[in-house]
Amino acid sequence: MTPGTARELELVVVGSLNMDLTVPVTRLPGRGETVAGAAVVRVAGGKGANQAVAAARLGARVRLVGQVGDDALGRELLAAVAGEGVDVSGVRQVPAATGMAMIVVEDGGENMITVASGANRLFHLTAPGSSALMTTGLDLATADALLLQLEIPVAACLAAARQARAHGVPVVLNAAPYTQGLDDLLPLVDLLIVNESEADALCGGTDPAGLLALGPRAAVVTLGGRGARGRDAGGGCEAPSFQVPVVDAVGAGDTFCAQLALAHAAGLPLAEAVRRACAAGALATTAHGAQTAMPTGGQVERLLARAS
Repeated sequence: MTPGTARELELVVVGSLNMDLTVPVTRLPGRGETVAGAAVVRVAGGKGANQAVAAARLGARVRLVGQVGDDALGRELLAAVAGEGVDVSGVRQVPAATGMAMIVVEDGGENMITVASGANRLFHLTAPGSSALMTTGLDLATADALLLQLEIPVAACLAAARQARAHGVPVVLNAAPYTQGLDDLLPLVDLLIVNESEADALCGGTDPAGLLALGPRAAVVTLGGRGARGRDAGGGCEAPSFQVPVVDAVGAGDTFCAQLALAHAAGLPLAEAVRRACAAGALATTAHGAQTAMPTGGQVERLLARAS
């Protein structure tokens, strides 16, 4: 594969699928305040689906494992994600409501998000070796990495991570949104990705060294418009942000995670992997929507070349 690209890599993503309802506004509302917005935009979302689509756009072979409701929104979500080239054979349809996210985006890209988990909250995996596990499509035999987030129960993430470790597959965890009860999961993680508030909740600060003390082999903290910093056994690194015209920051973090997971799976040094992730995340802010704004691998390469 070409260094830094996702070509030939296979990523398994276990995570959430939501239908995003987005309303653009001139400014975010305060507590108890009503702000008039433009027309509602409905697009596929959820951290699991977003990161799967981002990785596919970057050129990887991607399989998504998750759960949607047996309803019109669930079928619409599956069609949208499959249309991006993601294998959704591991996504179950169950008798529950499909997850939804309500997103308000102000001019300049800042946003507020409320999530109704729906079918995601009921998602589970059984222990490795159980025949029930096979119905989820969680086959890691040929995977280069497993990517997890916390919009599904921690128990499901733990079951997936344990199987990945058994197969020698690197585990990447985007610990978002922050959730308690990660003591058993973090020691199974090869690469932990969090933002500043999540880092502070986990270790009482934003230094990646504090996160490494919890068990992961490498940790990266995203800093929004200031880039990201990371640390592994080889030491620390920091990458600045890329200057781009920001339209909508929704999905930028998920794009960052997908690119970082792929660069890590490709064996790139952490500093280079973080820089590439910053470039991908920046490009995702230059258009409206989450999945609709995610860049291709070629776009990331061109931005990196211009900035070098």
